[in-house]
Amino acid sequence: MESNERLSAPLVLEYPFTRTTGPVIGAFFTGLREKIVLGIKRQDGTVLVPPTEYDPETSETLTEMVEVGQVGQITTWTWVQEPRDQSPWDAPHALAMIKLEGADTPLLHAVLVDSPESLEVGMNVRIKWREETEGHIKDIEGFIPVEETND
Repeated sequence: MESNERLSAPLVLEYPFTRTTGPVIGAFFTGLREKIVLGIKRQDGTVLVPPTEYDPETSETLTEMVEVGQVGQITTWTWVQEPRDQSPWDAPHALAMIKLEGADTPLLHAVLVDSPESLEVGMNVRIKWREETEGHIKDIEGFIPVEETND
């Protein structure tokens, strides 16, 4: 029996540490400043976004950065009704795993819609950039639905 009922539970997710960027994440952030998204190619040809310095399965060093698209598909999502004080978003929004065109792994980011009824797995979204970028993940303000056109 299929149900449309949504489950919900409170969750607090925090990362109270800092990290240096290094050459791979540094290149990723520089790309964001230029309003492009970079991934990194693995030996088998698949592309990781965000990029990592080492292959998570084989531990091989990764160095070949590649640009990926700015449109992608939602693979899964959750609704955030009450953003925490530390959140970059002050209005209700979704957090979604988004697989960008040209990438083989999804990127976690916000989808800026008014309600959970506006979302579904498989829908296409595109990056909404901040007007001023500085080389930080917050250069991506969030993702917004791709408007469907019937020509």
